[in-house]
Amino acid sequence: MRLLVVGRLNGQIATAVKMAMATGAKVSHVESESACTHALRSGQGADLLMVDYELDIAGLIAANEAERITVPVVACGVGADPRRAADAIRAGAKEFIPLPPDAELIAAVLAAVSDDDRPLVAADPAMREVLALADQVARSDASILITGESGVGKEVMARYVHKASKRSERPFISVNCAAIPENLLESALFGHEKGAFTGALARRVGKFEEADGGTLLLDEISEMDTRLQAKLLRALQEREIDRVGGSKPVKVDIRIIATSNRDLAVAVKEGAFREDLLYRLNVVNLKLPALRERPGDVLALAQHFTKKYALANGVADRPLSDEARRRLGTHRWPGNVRELENAMHRAVLLSVGPEITEAAIRLPDGGAMGAAGDLSTDTAARAAQVASYAADAAARDFVGRTVADVEQQLILDTLSHCLGNRTHAAVILGISIRTLRNKLKEYSEAGVSVPAPQGGVAGAYAA
Repeated sequence: MRLLVVGRLNGQIATAVKMAMATGAKVSHVESESACTHALRSGQGADLLMVDYELDIAGLIAANEAERITVPVVACGVGADPRRAADAIRAGAKEFIPLPPDAELIAAVLAAVSDDDRPLVAADPAMREVLALADQVARSDASILITGESGVGKEVMARYVHKASKRSERPFISVNCAAIPENLLESALFGHEKGAFTGALARRVGKFEEADGGTLLLDEISEMDTRLQAKLLRALQEREIDRVGGSKPVKVDIRIIATSNRDLAVAVKEGAFREDLLYRLNVVNLKLPALRERPGDVLALAQHFTKKYALANGVADRPLSDEARRRLGTHRWPGNVRELENAMHRAVLLSVGPEITEAAIRLPDGGAMGAAGDLSTDTAARAAQVASYAADAAARDFVGRTVADVEQQLILDTLSHCLGNRTHAAVILGISIRTLRNKLKEYSEAGVSVPAPQGGVAGAYAA
């Protein structure tokens, strides 16, 4: 993980930096908010900002966003003044670290906010076969296309390939092509010159230049507009890019990895994806099997996630009960590894006994989702059955209620399960911590009772 520290590097902050480096973080430093934005704009990448809470955190985040730079912020400060810590969270910081620092707390917060340590767990033969191919091609510079359903771990595989490559000491830069609006993606990838368009206040280096010497991951590339695909194709062919508004090309040395959960051959036939670009990207195809097709990985992944979230939450690492193991093994995992991770995160938070039980995991009921006999059911019939159960559940629970009412119940129930911890609730809900806090503020102002944080540094300042 690349950590950029913002503030005067002395005393306790210096100690915190040393502890962060001990976790494997690559740390750099600037003293002011403006220097931070300038460094990021100029191509000094960062996965996380650790900012002194005496600085203008809201102004820093706003300045970065004006340059279309989004990097999560963790605030830190000596004395742990609750009011100032709360102000930092309200300003947009995801977490607060009190100083003097605690090594375990720093490791847990850095892991939770910017999780760069995602080992590839492969116990099942189907996954080991894919892993063997990845090992075989990792040290080449060949472009790789990683395909598979949403949630199977395509980005984790991309990081694995990068770490096994000869570029492992250089940057790994990821761009989600589906998450960035079409009119901003070109600037994000290729950068822009000052004055290239309204709001371009200074030159900005794009992801291609930021990844120079390393690996660029184009996540969900199927969502890229065909006009921009042509520019991407030229960049891959010529190994040079043109900044938006630029007058001369810029040479880049990168390895491209792309991912897609769609069949790009079908997209080509539909005219939504360029065939020549597909040939350029698909030199090697790593097709990741769905979790239901690699049952040998389920328990191995579950145990990995329980250890991870037990450490992150400062609780004991409990073993899975026999009942829980059976339940995990018979669930169909439509959300794949992402669903399993969320389930185990939730289970760690809700477990109270010596073991993690089926009740703590809270998987949905229903034969299509849980009975062992359904594992061999025809795929189409199984999908129809799942849809039927889902529709029936919705009819029982939600008919006659507004969307806002259902959303409020889901948010408050999840927050209650997480003992008021805003960060963990946002992870389970799949929304940003800022969105969650805005919702909770609305509910409080409307007179709705909102669960308060119940202990823990992360929760104490997350109100």
